[in-house]
Amino acid sequence: MTPHETNSITPHVVSAPPSSPPALMKAVVFDAPGDPSVLRLTDVATPARVGSEVLVKVSAAGINPIDAKTRSGAGVSVAIPFYPTVIGRDFCGIVVESPYDGHPLKPGDEVYGVSAAPRTFGSYAQYVAVPSLQVARKPRRLTPIEAAAVPTAALTAWGLVVDLAKAHEGQRMLIHSGAGGVGHLAVQLAVYFGARVIATTSGNNASWLRSLGAEEVIDYTTTRFEERVSDVDVVIDLVGNVHDNTGTRSLSVLRHGGLIISVPTGGWPGFAEEAEKAGVRWSGFSVSPDAACLAIISRLIDSGDLHVHVSEIYPLDEASEAHTHLERGHTRGKIVLEVP
Repeated sequence: MTPHETNSITPHVVSAPPSSPPALMKAVVFDAPGDPSVLRLTDVATPARVGSEVLVKVSAAGINPIDAKTRSGAGVSVAIPFYPTVIGRDFCGIVVESPYDGHPLKPGDEVYGVSAAPRTFGSYAQYVAVPSLQVARKPRRLTPIEAAAVPTAALTAWGLVVDLAKAHEGQRMLIHSGAGGVGHLAVQLAVYFGARVIATTSGNNASWLRSLGAEEVIDYTTTRFEERVSDVDVVIDLVGNVHDNTGTRSLSVLRHGGLIISVPTGGWPGFAEEAEKAGVRWSGFSVSPDAACLAIISRLIDSGDLHVHVSEIYPLDEASEAHTHLERGHTRGKIVLEVP
């Protein structure tokens, strides 16, 4: 099946949640680490909500690189307690059960958030039980499919641009992989807070990134960024040394005392030593699910200051094809699973 384009998204009508969830649900599981073919759709027990969790009937599940890494045996696979397990972090759906009657999130509310996978079953499923502090109301102007693309990527972008880089007026920021899931949101947030953004990408994304606010776009397939850029305040490195030593090469374009934030697994061997030798500050990063931050992101989306791009939509039973697509690279924005 060919994945659907985002212009096929139709308005979503919220229906009343069922009075009680079914005993079994459809979910994508894998029995052992491997390539995308290990993912399969099957029936599993619907998770039971406990304590401060909410139970959500899932409408769509976002796909992130960490999902693919975990499925392959890397990422956060060390935390998987048993197999088969349900994969997936991001979701959008309708609250079915709340912790208590007066809880702010009530049955029938449309929400989005980040699951506790892999310690518990993830979001590639018809239902997910999630701590309420990892769930926020869905942005009003987004469809469920668009909203499911937001949580992990936007929280990561916020952590990089706002919390660590402290984006501000006049700051010069280089963002590698600017057209990716995290990158296109990081570009917008940096611009929103006044930074002057330089982004690297492949050539077919250049005009799109400029439309998102990037002041300069460098096609890494034809141009060495270090030949065009110097004395930047911050480098947000979403690539690392896995491709053409992007991380190491980035050290030379920073001003003395500038900051490099390396996202892929916190850098590369010798990252900290190389940064200190170059006279720059350094940091890795790991995202934390945060409903309060998601609520701020929702307001930016609803005000039109932040936009999410979904490039492809797959049905839940084609999760393996979606992972194959993701691992080919060069995805603009995000890939999302539509949950029946």
